[in-house]
Amino acid sequence: MEEKIGSIKEKFANAKVEQLPSVIEEYKSDLRAGVQKEIEKALKKLEALEKEKARTELLWKYEREYGSYSYICGIDEVGRGPLAGPVVAGAVILPKDCDILYINDSKKLSEKKREELYDIIMEKAVAVGLGYATPERIDDINILQATYEAMRDAIKNMGIMPDILLNDAVTIPGVDCKQVPIIKGDAKSISIGAASIIAKVTRDRLMVDYDLIYPEYGFASNKGYGASAHIEALKKYGPTPIHRRSFIKNFL
Repeated sequence: MEEKIGSIKEKFANAKVEQLPSVIEEYKSDLRAGVQKEIEKALKKLEALEKEKARTELLWKYEREYGSYSYICGIDEVGRGPLAGPVVAGAVILPKDCDILYINDSKKLSEKKREELYDIIMEKAVAVGLGYATPERIDDINILQATYEAMRDAIKNMGIMPDILLNDAVTIPGVDCKQVPIIKGDAKSISIGAASIIAKVTRDRLMVDYDLIYPEYGFASNKGYGASAHIEALKKYGPTPIHRRSFIKNFL
């Protein structure tokens, strides 16, 4: 008895990407249009996977270039621009045989994909560190110096001193190891991209928590950035303890 197309569709839907070649092989001689459509979709998935592998391989350029160093650390920050909330820095050392796909500049990824990658990075990384600069600290020493401070803390909090830092665009003062600043590094280096994801997810979760405390400002959606609804709430209710006074002068 011929297998029902619905059952075959279910097999394709439930197969992991690496299982698709064997499922395609099993049904390639079934010429029914519904089955051939499933095979076509599966082939497109495999093609997309190969493209992603090729893209990810390019992200290892700097890690390969500095491969003689044992601990290569990517570092990035999130939250320099918002009116409220901290700056968060992430530092990540990935294993040299790391097989994680889909890492990219965190801003180019969906929230769902960032959350998925956060868990994978935390599981597979050699070391991860986070650093924070509070709104008060940002007001005290300015956003750039506060960002450097958060980055230094992220490095310390890894528990492993890196041999070399791959930085997103900046050179961090007060750090002893070699540094390589890379313009738009979160889209060019897998280590910096991983750090940007860790920092972004961490900060976004913090802002969602703050939304429960200060629901009028929409922090869960705007993450402290200057969205129009946020600015209107700021004018109506005034600043919260997590607002950066040096950033909101023009709105009060």
